[in-house]
Amino acid sequence: MDKLPRIAVPVVVGIIILFILLSKSTVTIDSGQAGVLYKTFGGGVVTDEPPMGEGFHLVAPWNRVTVYEVRQQEVLEQMNVLSSNGLDIKLEASAWFEPIRSDLGKLHQEKGQDYIQRVLLPTIRSAARSVVGRYTPEQLYSSKRDAIQQEIFDETEKIVSGQYIQLNEILVRDVTLPPTIKEAIERKLRQEQESLEYEFRLVTAEKEAQKVRIEAQGKADANQILSASLNDKILQDKGIDATLELSKSPNSKVVIVGGGESGLPLILGNN
Repeated sequence: MDKLPRIAVPVVVGIIILFILLSKSTVTIDSGQAGVLYKTFGGGVVTDEPPMGEGFHLVAPWNRVTVYEVRQQEVLEQMNVLSSNGLDIKLEASAWFEPIRSDLGKLHQEKGQDYIQRVLLPTIRSAARSVVGRYTPEQLYSSKRDAIQQEIFDETEKIVSGQYIQLNEILVRDVTLPPTIKEAIERKLRQEQESLEYEFRLVTAEKEAQKVRIEAQGKADANQILSASLNDKILQDKGIDATLELSKSPNSKVVIVGGGESGLPLILGNN
């Protein structure tokens, strides 16, 4: 019985040490994450093997695993930039990105876990200042928003593609101009819209007037042709036809052929 305590103490100590070693030797990686292994006695960061995937892993207690988010992420950046004429513009843009999984070890070794602040955000700011500096405030406010967004993406993507980062999209969420510039642009846009509406009304009125002139000219031409085609003989024939039709009515009458000054029939004796 006296020996039991002396045996129990080493056992308890051994269990504690084993528990500590096991806790240091296991890593659980959640979904959407990957791990980079650092071998303390084996050359440091492992870059020639794929990163550790999701699930439970056993590692040597003297090694370390750094876990990275490998799903698409979003970072929002607000910055002050200058337009082509030197006006201060507030630009709000966000980037959709993700680290390249196969290069995660190199990203960890060369850039570190704060690669967003070290690489991505400075690149976005530089590209935005370069692109916005090519445009006027009016273009930034209205017609060129999509073009600016695409140009910022293109310039950012050229740089970060070599930094083990995959850039998926750049979104320009807001462009804030100085209040006086914004009011002047809106006033100019309203005036341009009113001018376009006035021009449209003028064009419509001119087309309507042209239509009336064409119709009037057509009627005049028709009357001229008709007048030129009529002569006394045709008028007499038309008059005779009309008189004969009228004579067929039930009212009693007397028709005198050639009784008129023009030789047209006369109808007498209406009852």
